[in-house]
Amino acid sequence: MLTILLVRFSSIGDILLTTPLVRALRRRHPEARLIYVTKRGMAPLVADSPHLSRVVTLEPGEPVRHLAARLRPLAATHGLDLHGNLRSMALRLLVRTRWRGYSKRKLARTLLISAKINLYRGGVPVAERYFEAARGLDVRPDGGPPEFHIGDGARERAEAWLMEHGLGGGSARLAALAPGAAHATKRWPVAHWLALADRLRGAGYAPIVVGGPDDRGGAQQLAGHAESAAGECSLQETGALLARAAVLVTNDTGVMHMATGVGTPVVALFGPTVEQFGFFPYRARARVLQRDLDCRPCSAMGTATCPLGHHRCLRDITPADVVQAVEVMAA
Repeated sequence: MLTILLVRFSSIGDILLTTPLVRALRRRHPEARLIYVTKRGMAPLVADSPHLSRVVTLEPGEPVRHLAARLRPLAATHGLDLHGNLRSMALRLLVRTRWRGYSKRKLARTLLISAKINLYRGGVPVAERYFEAARGLDVRPDGGPPEFHIGDGARERAEAWLMEHGLGGGSARLAALAPGAAHATKRWPVAHWLALADRLRGAGYAPIVVGGPDDRGGAQQLAGHAESAAGECSLQETGALLARAAVLVTNDTGVMHMATGVGTPVVALFGPTVEQFGFFPYRARARVLQRDLDCRPCSAMGTATCPLGHHRCLRDITPADVVQAVEVMAA
């Protein structure tokens, strides 16, 4: 039997961008065992996928050799390394099968950041680069977006949260806001988020803030302007809230891909990173707002401060620009 390991340990967006490959493998090989290997904390992103046979998790603090010992009895015929880090490379040494990976285009990325020399060819999104690891398995992208399957329990808990905050029953037109990001230069200014929330309320939306535990601080800055679920909801519950929203406004962060995975229109704000890196919203109803500046891109994942001190890449995107995009995307 064809048994395929798909290895991607983190993070939210990266994992969800592997789901078009998972879907294509299931359609092309309906009898295959598709086994997804990821961190315990990331498992909810794929746990309810109808395309997967099983999800195997790396537990917190678990050595890779222990994970490998659990994977070897599965007798995988193929291993797709969709991560390409030291941990996944160690797993390739410890689990004998036919392994393949994909190119991260690190040289092209470095040259684009440091010298503004563009060696990218064709602008292939990361979701399609993952298919390089499946060469020989006769699969290709189907043109569809990522998938984030939500369990019934998560939907019920999300609805309970909305009811608790007076937003349940389908009466409110929700606008989800994701002001968080791991690095400061990927965050739209707080003053802009405040103005946006107020404008959305005036336009008849109920703004809610979504994000993880690390986003609580930013969410608190919007207190009184938007209800906050940041840090209160699980990954799946956040996905369920996004599925109920008419639109998501987001920085370049994993929540963006959660929204595209549940079919919610997205307005995405991109600053230090650019489309060539491959992480724009994939095959989904989305509008990306960005500014054409000579200093972009300035980093691969964002930094603590703007290298030039002005942060114009995001500061110059106004709340009025975003409201106009919201009106188009949520129409």
